[in-house]
Amino acid sequence: MQISSVNDVKIYNLSHGKSLPEWLSDRKKRALQNKDVDIQRRIELIQDFEMPTVCTSIKVSRDGQFILAAGTYKPRIRCYDTYQLSLKFERCLDSDVVAFDILSDDYSKLVFLHCNRYVEFHSQHGHYYKTRIPKFGRDFAYHYPSCDLYFVGASSEIFRLNLEQGRFLNSLQTDAVEHNVCDINPVHQLLASGTAEGKVECWDPRVRSRVGMLDCALSSVTEGTDALKFNGSLTMAVGTSTGQVLIYDLRSSRPLLVKDHYYGLPIKSVNFQDHLDLVLTADSKIIKIWNKDTGKVFSSIEPQTNINDVCIYPGSGMLFTANEDPKMNTFYIPALGPAPRWCSFLDNLTEELEESPESTVYDDYKFVTRKDLENLGLSHLVGSSLLRAYMHGFFMDIRLYHKVKTMANPFAYEEYRKDKIRQKIEESRAQRVQIKKLPKVNKELALKLMEEGDDEAELSARKKKGKALPSILSDERFQVMFENPDYQVEEQSEEFRLLNPIVSKVGQKRRKKLRLLAKQAEANQEEEEPEGRGSSDESSDDDKSWVDEVREQRRLIYEEGRDRRRQERKQKQGQQPRFFQIKAGEEFRSFGDVARKQKLQKASLEERLKLEERSGTVNVADTAVGSKQLTFTLKKVSHDDTIT
Repeated sequence: MQISSVNDVKIYNLSHGKSLPEWLSDRKKRALQNKDVDIQRRIELIQDFEMPTVCTSIKVSRDGQFILAAGTYKPRIRCYDTYQLSLKFERCLDSDVVAFDILSDDYSKLVFLHCNRYVEFHSQHGHYYKTRIPKFGRDFAYHYPSCDLYFVGASSEIFRLNLEQGRFLNSLQTDAVEHNVCDINPVHQLLASGTAEGKVECWDPRVRSRVGMLDCALSSVTEGTDALKFNGSLTMAVGTSTGQVLIYDLRSSRPLLVKDHYYGLPIKSVNFQDHLDLVLTADSKIIKIWNKDTGKVFSSIEPQTNINDVCIYPGSGMLFTANEDPKMNTFYIPALGPAPRWCSFLDNLTEELEESPESTVYDDYKFVTRKDLENLGLSHLVGSSLLRAYMHGFFMDIRLYHKVKTMANPFAYEEYRKDKIRQKIEESRAQRVQIKKLPKVNKELALKLMEEGDDEAELSARKKKGKALPSILSDERFQVMFENPDYQVEEQSEEFRLLNPIVSKVGQKRRKKLRLLAKQAEANQEEEEPEGRGSSDESSDDDKSWVDEVREQRRLIYEEGRDRRRQERKQKQGQQPRFFQIKAGEEFRSFGDVARKQKLQKASLEERLKLEERSGTVNVADTAVGSKQLTFTLKKVSHDDTIT
C-alpha cells in the first residue's frame, strides 16, 4: 500500500506493491514477506484483481456486490464478487470490447459492443445472443422505459435496437458526421450525444426529435466531445478531446464553468460525487477531483500507467481504474466517504496509519549531486540501476550511501558528535553574563561590523526620530557565518583581492558620510559641502585611488600565476628527460654542439656570417670595382675555391 497526500488529502493506493507468483510455496512467500518491505505493505483487497495484459473498462453493478472488468489479451470479461473478495467467473470473447453495460442489478444481464460491429448479450449462464449494427460503434446507452438501446459511432445516425420486440427501429437522423459518446439523463430520460465536431445534440426519446444543441467549440478549443455525463435533471458535464471539461445548465447555452487539465489529452471519464459537490475527471495521465461550483482543486491522482476508465464505488470513497497495465488500481480516499461495507476494516487501518505515520517514499533514498558522487568515489555508478537520475542529481539507496560514507570518512560521526557537544556548551554559556568579544570565525569582518554599528548607533542617538537598524552580528539569519568554519573568508583568493579595494573604499565613503551627518545633526543646519575642494573632486580622487589598487592587485595576481606556471614547468622538465634527434650523416660530439647548431638556425644571416668570420671559416673582402669576394676555407680540402 502506498500513501500519498495531495492538497492535504490522504490517498491510499491499495494495489501498490509486488505481486507474488502463484507457484511459490508458502515457505518462500513467508520468507519474502519478512525481507521485502514492499510485500509487507501490500494489501490484496480482491484476489486476482488484474488482467492478462490491459484493462479497457470497469463497472460496478447497481447492488454493489459485483465488479465487472473488460480487458485483453485474449479478449475477456471478468466478474469479481465483493462479498467473497475473489474472482467469480471469467468469460472469453471473440473480439475486443469497445463498451459494455450492466442492464440488471447484478451480473445476470450484460451487453457488449465489440470492435467488429457486433453486439453481444450475456445472461447469467453465459452467451445468449449476438447481432450486428450497420456501422462501427463507439458507445451506447440503455433507455429503461422503452427498452431501447441507442448506438452511436462512425455514422450520422443513432441506431435503435428494441430489446422487447427484438428488432431494430427507425434510427435518429442527426446533422453530425460522427458521434463519439452518448448518455441518458436518469431523471427525465433526455438523450444527449457528443459529436466529432465538438457539439452536443439532445433528443427526446418520446417524440424521436431533436430538442436542442450545444456548441462546445465556442467555449473551448476542441475538435470533439469524448466524454458526457448527466448529474441530476439540469446539470451536464462535457469532456473534450483537448482536455477541457465544461459544466452546463441545460437551460443555458453558455457553460457555468470550464476546467482545463493542461495536458492536451482527451478526457476519458467524467463522474460526479454528490455528497461533497465534486467532479472526478480523468484523462490518460491524471485524475483530477475539483469542486463543481468553483472549480477549486480538491485533490488529484496520477498513476504510473495510462488510464483507460475510472469507476467510483457508490456511496464510498473508493474508486477503481482500468489502466494500460495488467493490474487494476484501487484507490481509497477517506475524505470522499467511508469504506464500502465489504471492506470496512480499511477505516480502522487508515486511522491507525494516521496515528503512527509511516515513512514517505523518499525516506529510503538519498539525493546526491555529481560533486557528491565524485567525493564519495561513485562516479562510475552513473548510468547503472543503483542511481536514479532526478533533476540535477541522482537518488541512491540510503543504506548504500551510509556504507560508502562510513568507508570514505570513518571518523565523521566522532566529528559530528564533537560539534554537537561544542554547540550545546556554547548555548549554555549564552545564558551567562555576556562579554563583548570577537567570534572565532571571520574576526576581521566582525570587528568591521562592530565599528560601523557603533557609528550608526551614535548617529541614531543624536537624531530625534532616528531608529538604529539591526546589526548583522545580532541577526540569527547570519549567525552561522561567524560560527561555521566553512564560511571563513579567504583573503588570499583572487576574488577577495580584486573586490577588497572596492569594498574598503565604499566603507570609507560610508564612514565619512556618517561623520558628516553627525556634525550636521549637532549643528542642526542645512546640508552644505565642506570648505576646500568640492565633493565631486573628492569622489573622483577616491575612484582613481581604488582603480589603481585594483590594477595593482591584478598585476600581482598575474605575476604570481606566471611564477607558479614557470615553477610547474621547471618541475615537469626536471622530472621528464629531454630527447634530441640526430639527423642522418651527422656525427654526435656533445649536447653543447647540438644546442649551438639550433642557435645558429634561429640567428639571422648577418649574425651567422660574423660568427663564421670570427671562427676563420669565411673571409669577406672589398674590391675596387665594388664587388664582394668570399673565400671559403674547408677543413678537409687543402686548396682554396674562389667565387667572384
